Amino acid sequence: MSKLKTALLAMTLSFGAQAADTLGLKAGVFDPPRMAPDFTVRGSDGKELKLSQYRGKLVLLEFGYTSCVDVCPVSLGMLAEARRQMGAQASQLQVIYVTVDPERDTPDRMRNYLRAFDPTFIGATGTPQQMARVRHDYGITATKKMIDGSKTDYTVGHSSYLYFVDRRGSLRALLPFGRTAADVVHDATLLLKN
Repeated sequence: MSKLKTALLAMTLSFGAQAADTLGLKAGVFDPPRMAPDFTVRGSDGKELKLSQYRGKLVLLEFGYTSCVDVCPVSLGMLAEARRQMGAQASQLQVIYVTVDPERDTPDRMRNYLRAFDPTFIGATGTPQQMARVRHDYGITATKKMIDGSKTDYTVGHSSYLYFVDRRGSLRALLPFGRTAADVVHDATLLLKN
């Protein structure tokens, strides 16, 4: 088991107890913070995307896919609302949406999909092997399930966590699906101050 997966498991088991660190974050914290695994994939703008190119900004890293009809649109809508609530501070924040379905999520498809939520959101896609590596490094599971009666259409069940990567590139916090825009704004504001 990777070090990050072990850390995620420990955080999940003690999420309630670790929900507040010395900063007063609502999210579970990485204690101590550690460097976020870097990756190089294709961005929804068609260019090479490296997580490390966003040093200096607070990165909110979300995993999902454009064909999702339930969890992913809710998460992206919540992130768009959080960004609106941040006002001028939103320029210091970058949402990166990492696909768990690289077979269908091309850069163009991701760009068009994300634009409906917030034009500043950036999608991350690549080969199935590249994206499997990113999922592995972040402890994200994804399972393809064929839709009954179809030989080609499928859904992807996946873990849904929001990672906060600080300006220096360190993993600082993790929020599970279902938290509010206010929670994200609270934690993002605190992390931008420190």
